[in-house]
Amino acid sequence: MTSTRSQFQIALIAVLVWVTTLVSGDNSTCPTNATRLHLSDPPYENYFYSDCHSSSHVIVTSPLSTSNLTLIGPRLLIAWPAGNSGVVSFFKPENGENGTLGVQLENSTTTGEKLDPIYLPNNSDSGNPRVGVSGYINFNSSAVLTVPILGSIRTIRDFTEGPSIIYPSIQESINFFESSDGGASLNRTWLDNATTTYLEFTPVNGSESITINRDTNTTLHFGAGIYQFNASFNYPQLEQLSPEEVLNNVSSDLIQQNPDQATSLSFLSYTDKLLAGTWRFLTYFGRDSMISLLLLQPILSEGEGGAIEAVIGAVLERINRTDGTACHEEVIGDYATWLNIQKNISSTAPQCDYKMVDTDYFLPIVMRNYLVDTESGRDRASAFLNTTATFLSNNTGLTYSDLAQLTAEKIMNTSAPFASPGGQTKDNLIHLKEGEVVGEWRDSQFGIGGGRIPYDVNTALVPAALRSIAALSKAGFFPAHPDWNETANQYAEVWEDETLKFFEVSVPKESAVPLVESYVHESSYPGPSNTDSITSDVTFYGLALDGNNNQSVVKVLNTDDCFRHFLLNTTNQTQLSLFLNQSADHILQPFPVGLSTSVGLFVANPAYGGDPVYAKNFTNAEYHGTVVWSWQLAMMAAGLAHQLGRCESSNVPDFCNDDSLHRKVLSAYKHLWDLIDNNSAQLSGEVWSWTYNDGFKAEPLGAFTPTESDIRQLWSLTFLAIHRENFEV
Repeated sequence: MTSTRSQFQIALIAVLVWVTTLVSGDNSTCPTNATRLHLSDPPYENYFYSDCHSSSHVIVTSPLSTSNLTLIGPRLLIAWPAGNSGVVSFFKPENGENGTLGVQLENSTTTGEKLDPIYLPNNSDSGNPRVGVSGYINFNSSAVLTVPILGSIRTIRDFTEGPSIIYPSIQESINFFESSDGGASLNRTWLDNATTTYLEFTPVNGSESITINRDTNTTLHFGAGIYQFNASFNYPQLEQLSPEEVLNNVSSDLIQQNPDQATSLSFLSYTDKLLAGTWRFLTYFGRDSMISLLLLQPILSEGEGGAIEAVIGAVLERINRTDGTACHEEVIGDYATWLNIQKNISSTAPQCDYKMVDTDYFLPIVMRNYLVDTESGRDRASAFLNTTATFLSNNTGLTYSDLAQLTAEKIMNTSAPFASPGGQTKDNLIHLKEGEVVGEWRDSQFGIGGGRIPYDVNTALVPAALRSIAALSKAGFFPAHPDWNETANQYAEVWEDETLKFFEVSVPKESAVPLVESYVHESSYPGPSNTDSITSDVTFYGLALDGNNNQSVVKVLNTDDCFRHFLLNTTNQTQLSLFLNQSADHILQPFPVGLSTSVGLFVANPAYGGDPVYAKNFTNAEYHGTVVWSWQLAMMAAGLAHQLGRCESSNVPDFCNDDSLHRKVLSAYKHLWDLIDNNSAQLSGEVWSWTYNDGFKAEPLGAFTPTESDIRQLWSLTFLAIHRENFEV
């Protein structure tokens, strides 16, 4: 890379935020200013643009000298929330020397901005305006556009994250044209035969004309220099919530105090749903949106048209009426049409993924928190729940109240066997669905070590949902089941008190030390074992039951304790004290003995597994391996605060009067917040990894694996609402 390029990267390390008025481009019909945001995360430069017509996220990837060139190459990607749509162009240096091609955006000489809007009203057969963004891309040497993908973010992800999957029916419909001004354009009509995506390049400032090579794979050839790009499409747009609209009045100061995060939250917030993250998950995900709501609720807008009802309404709209299952992920836009075609169905209708087992349980919790526990929610409950569903044709004629009851009935029915007298057996716990390898938030191949019975679902989510169903029933919801007020609470107590024992792992001190030392030897972790901090037996709760290699318990130390801390007020005092004690130990102890590192708490620590499969499958290159997730830090912090706050309640738990234990929990809370504060630069991202050289250094996950981290993830913005609290010793 040139020294100029290096200076440019250094200058952009800091987060830059612009909220500016457009001086060109057709923004004249918008009543408010456009919003721009730049986030630097080398080798990725992220640019956001939003106005009343559309929203765009542009990611420019330019490899660093330290980048793994088998994973990271020059790339221009544009992601649109509408339809979960996008465009990507993969480039390579024409000289064939990987790592020599650098790309970056340049300011417009007209507006001075990196991105400007495209808005062409009623300019298509679809009847929708053509919208998008325009910018200027600079190549430091001759470049070849090798692979373009136009259409769906899901199609792009299938290519980038899998074995470079290309769908012929999609790729072969891309049209290539040379233009008289030396430029080139690509367009593709979607499978709906109505929507078209456009990508155009034009040389500027004397740059060479673009040539098209139509050999086996059509490629575009660029000279060194600057080219204008226009990326647009004509799909129906979403109605975005501005920062002022997504936040409640009490929290409006956050717009000035945290402009980056407030703008990011707005980019992911729309009147009918909140989106999980960008660029990879730019659509509805039920779990993500409800966990985000649980953590962000104190600052989110209430009432009709507000963010809270957007989240709950989106979940209710997508419930499977046949069994009450909540939708994990919606499939919309071009990818929905493609999936329908695979089933010999000619339709653009959206689809829903119902394979997860955890999403159902969040619904009654968020409903209770809003519709029962807030004044505005109580005032809105009747009108909101009488809303008729419209998103899925299968739910035609059902109200939100009908759909909520279906999910509650499912939860009551599936939790009853374990709660029955003598029913506390492993078989009666909640299992993953038959044929599925994922089912909760650790939804990667090795996320829960091949386990079939997840820890978080059974020990926290089920009882929390039951407590919420009881509260909703007491408030007059579910009139067809008046007994739920008592029955759901009875079930909940059994689930709270009787599930932990199935997941408990106890490692004697004399075994723990060699296990950790063996892990350090077997794994790629180059740091110290820290086994001198093991002074007693080690107890924790495994990720799941029935794991890979015939493991009865997946013996991976983890952060999922946070769910019980945050969601439950358990009353078995001995169990609560022991649970808090082990959890505090793992937060305080350094990895690989505990979870603590200078870059945050690792969500998984496989050191006590005793089988090489653990070190192999839980690494810093795995999505749910020895990596840090922002929202888990937030929920753990909020959860410990919740438990410490019980010491100031009318029903004080026993641990509060145990000076040694209370001090330990408080120390863990303070230590966790020190880690959070020291990693503020990473907190708004989805997940981050690390390198080790006499200490940990945070690194993008995408530096180690094709699975990139989203630069902004909805549930990673929760530190807007979660703050350090002061508790008395």
